[in-house]
Amino acid sequence: MEKKYQLIAATGCPTGIAHTYMAQEALEQAAKRQGVTIKVETHGQVGVENQLSPEEIADAEAVIIASDKDVHAERFAGKRIIEVPVAKGIKEADKLVADALAGKGSITAEAEAVGEVEEKSFELKGIGHTIYKHLMNGVSHMLPFVVSGGVLVAISFLWGIYSADPTNAQYNETAALLNTIGGTAMGLMVPILSAYIAESIAKRPGLVVGFVGGLIAANGGTGFLGGILSGFLGGFVILGFSKLLSPLPKSLDGLKAIFLYPVLGVAVTGVVMSLLSGPMSAVNEGMMSFLAGFENSSPIVLGIIVGCMSAFDMGGPINKAAYVTGTALLAQGNTSFMAGVSAACIAPPLITGFAVLLFGKCFDTNDRNAGLVNFILGSTHITEGAIPFAAKDPLRVLPTMMLGSSIAAVLTYMFGVQVPAPHGGFLVLPVVTHGLLWVLAILAGSIVGGVILGFIQKNRVQKEVKEESVAPVTEG
Repeated sequence: MEKKYQLIAATGCPTGIAHTYMAQEALEQAAKRQGVTIKVETHGQVGVENQLSPEEIADAEAVIIASDKDVHAERFAGKRIIEVPVAKGIKEADKLVADALAGKGSITAEAEAVGEVEEKSFELKGIGHTIYKHLMNGVSHMLPFVVSGGVLVAISFLWGIYSADPTNAQYNETAALLNTIGGTAMGLMVPILSAYIAESIAKRPGLVVGFVGGLIAANGGTGFLGGILSGFLGGFVILGFSKLLSPLPKSLDGLKAIFLYPVLGVAVTGVVMSLLSGPMSAVNEGMMSFLAGFENSSPIVLGIIVGCMSAFDMGGPINKAAYVTGTALLAQGNTSFMAGVSAACIAPPLITGFAVLLFGKCFDTNDRNAGLVNFILGSTHITEGAIPFAAKDPLRVLPTMMLGSSIAAVLTYMFGVQVPAPHGGFLVLPVVTHGLLWVLAILAGSIVGGVILGFIQKNRVQKEVKEESVAPVTEG
């Protein structure tokens, strides 16, 4: 016979490393202090642990959700729910338990959607928090692909920047294998991001739609911004079809989940993303021509343009326009242009690294770990390591990245640095002209950006603490 719990809870954070379990422990300790039985389900990087059974959910008096990612809240339909960010699960565990026992929170309606589709995903919390939760669900699943792929690609460069090219004298089979494996993992980054954004919105029926939309976005050169777009598009397309097909008999639920949703969802999302790829490609080519026209212009003007483009979408079409232009000019013998592009691409992850190094107390454990890993990724020209930071607060973080990248690119052009390799980061220093000055240029931009990013985070934390200290206690 299963033990009955007065309260149940679910915790989860974007990276699923530290906050997930800190919130679990805080809630368990708070319940113990108040003489309450509680079971806490965790949604960490290793998957769901301490999973709640249907019987435990049915028997519980209330549910506490302390999470910044999807924890399948539709299971708790009909129960009284208190939902907060994972940080409050750590800081305000006693209050959450007390509120749950006092009958605070809201009772969600029984699920109206057929199958596993959550039609009312925007009603539980504010739209901003809901969008953030869906986005972070994608980012948390994407992170291991970025880290594992990026590090393996970086290791492959230890045998030489062209060690994966069979036609080059530097070719090494081991390096080529590592490069292929790492490249495969990195190539899955956008589809995984898109798939789990859609899955967060529309549950399992959204997964395949988001994945296919993400593949089309990646193959069409739209980068991670295209992946975000396809993820939200795929999720809401499925929600739309669930509304449209709701009049069908309940006996057809299985048919809808296994046939109608995936076929119609993939078709609509795929067509829209395919149509968007063309215009974005045309814009890409236009930006390349525009950039090439500044080849011999002022170092300051060129550096600002290259820096802003490289950091704006980090792997997306605007970033790729700068990179491909640099590669094309490199083939024509211009090694100066690529130097600035490389500097601007290296800076964003280093910015996050310096931010967590200098303002460690202002970042949570997950961000500190990611920032330190970004020293490795950035040093090997893997810009995508900065994406999780940008995704959390794009309106403030992206301009900071663009500023830091611009400083790095401007100084690179002013120092007359020449980089003859299209990738590799600091691993290609032996073949870089004025290599020390190049490193100094990148460090200057990265440190400036890191300090600004650190202050942004510090102000955000101070604002949250101030709001929590003056906020009146209200019914949840």
